[in-house]
Amino acid sequence: MNANVRERLSHWLTSQNVPFAMIHHAPVYTSEEAARVRGTPLGSGAKALMVKAGEAFLLLVLPADRKLDSKMVQAGLGVKSLRFATKEELLQRTGLEPGAVPPFGSLFELPTVLDPDLAAYPQINFNAGDHGCSISMAYDDYLRVEQPQCLKMSRPPNA
Repeated sequence: MNANVRERLSHWLTSQNVPFAMIHHAPVYTSEEAARVRGTPLGSGAKALMVKAGEAFLLLVLPADRKLDSKMVQAGLGVKSLRFATKEELLQRTGLEPGAVPPFGSLFELPTVLDPDLAAYPQINFNAGDHGCSISMAYDDYLRVEQPQCLKMSRPPNA
């Protein structure tokens, strides 16, 4: 649990006049569990993945009902290599465990790259630095405050 990240995120959203709901729930470790406990569609989940693209770490954000397409990311960013951050790298950069990272790379001095398919839902939902705490907020507010780079980088799970 990382109350520091949750508090920083909550304070920052409040300072940006972003309405949001914070939901405390039983700890969840998959996107499917999170959607079920939140009572929200799986696709409204903003899945945040820290990767190393070329020589730089960044945060990729995509709908929780989609799979990352590494070739799309490599082509879109113009990098030859792409890999997921290790658990140790994630902990070092964010102080968080996998699955607890909110979709705000700016909190961790990481560029944020967003898959535009998340726009299918007017409200997005994500873990707030903790497996037992989620935030729900408007997609448009997320775009306004995070200002991510947009890049199509996901596909349906069976494609």
